[in-house]
Amino acid sequence: MPNTSKLNDKIEHTDGVLVRFLRATEVDTRMLGMIAALMLIWVGFHYYGLIFNGFGAFLTPRNLWNLSVQTSSIAVMATGMVLVIVTRHIDLSAGSLLGVTAMVMGVTQVWVLPQYLGLEHPMIWVITVTVGVLFGTIIGAFHGFLIAYLGIPAFIVTLGGLLVWRGSAWWVARGETIAPVDSTFALIGGGPYGTIGATGSWIFGIVACIGIVALLISGRRQRIRFKFPLRPIWAEWLIGLVGSAIVLGAVLLMNAYPWPKGIVKRYAAANNIEVPDGGLFISHGFAIPVLIAIGVGIFMTFLTTRTRFGRYVFAIGGNPEAAELAGINTKRMTILIFALMGALVGISAAISSARLNSATNALGQFDELYVIAAAVIGGTSFAGGIGTIYGAMLGALVMQSLQSGMVLVGFDSAVQQMVVGFVLVLAVWLDTLYRKKSV
Repeated sequence: MPNTSKLNDKIEHTDGVLVRFLRATEVDTRMLGMIAALMLIWVGFHYYGLIFNGFGAFLTPRNLWNLSVQTSSIAVMATGMVLVIVTRHIDLSAGSLLGVTAMVMGVTQVWVLPQYLGLEHPMIWVITVTVGVLFGTIIGAFHGFLIAYLGIPAFIVTLGGLLVWRGSAWWVARGETIAPVDSTFALIGGGPYGTIGATGSWIFGIVACIGIVALLISGRRQRIRFKFPLRPIWAEWLIGLVGSAIVLGAVLLMNAYPWPKGIVKRYAAANNIEVPDGGLFISHGFAIPVLIAIGVGIFMTFLTTRTRFGRYVFAIGGNPEAAELAGINTKRMTILIFALMGALVGISAAISSARLNSATNALGQFDELYVIAAAVIGGTSFAGGIGTIYGAMLGALVMQSLQSGMVLVGFDSAVQQMVVGFVLVLAVWLDTLYRKKSV
């Protein structure tokens, strides 16, 4: 018979080491769980294709590069959905608002501006994006007004918005597809020319690594200044090294995906570049929509963790009545939150329509489901007061990985929708268990 007491001691010692490691590094256990789930999805789809289709197409530079671009639009909206759900509201209109905003931008840059500025004028894309973001902001603020001042539940307001704005997307151009969009605007969607290339990606990666180190140093100084507990030095080094390794690994991955041969030949001919016998390798590097999503993520993280606005958002989500008694203008905050959500939808509409090089009234259909699921999977609680921006963006990557993987292995759209619904319910259930355990 084995010595059960010694076995239990070993298990307890192992658990103790793991707990001490997590406590020292202050790593979010939910984030580790999401990363593990993401790796499982990637490996699972890759080997499913390898076994049943004879080749694994998921873990390739091409697919992962495309995955990063496809995730960008959902990730941008998910950062706004975090604030909406944290304050115990919901926005079901995000996908429909994206569709009508994309149509408004399409009409602006294809039908209106060329009459006054001429085709391919350098200001067309600037005016178009501005119009789209302002349009989304105004609609979002209108939703917030109905919720805050008329007392209509957010579920009803945004459910009505889902129907109204989807119909409006058709009405803007009578169902016509508006294409092609301005060539400079199209760069916002990525593609071979909508990237920063190998050199630009390395510069971005090095700057990001320097930023990680600077944040760690600044955070440690702040802890010393306010006499907060410090992480062990080894934990600081480990976080810095792992973070930098992830960034540099992403750079290597983005640079490993080359331009298609046909585009390389046209580019070489236009620039009098001689193509060697083995072909010319030109890296895509990071796509512009990915950089936009990263920029939005950094801005939203700063907004929620370093500003009074962010503190008010989480205070309202934690206890709306107490927040109002404390002097927070909850009605004004509701309008601002939904206006911010609308602005982010405008940015996502620019990315989505630019990626397709067109605007259609069906654009963004069902996106609200993926956005809500991304926020919830990322740890945002429907009970309010809990949520992170990086968690929502990671949740968006999980959701898009599921969708992309199902497309690669040949699942039809009906199965894809079933999986999204199942994952959303599972995420809410796990969040409920997590909160019960944390109490």
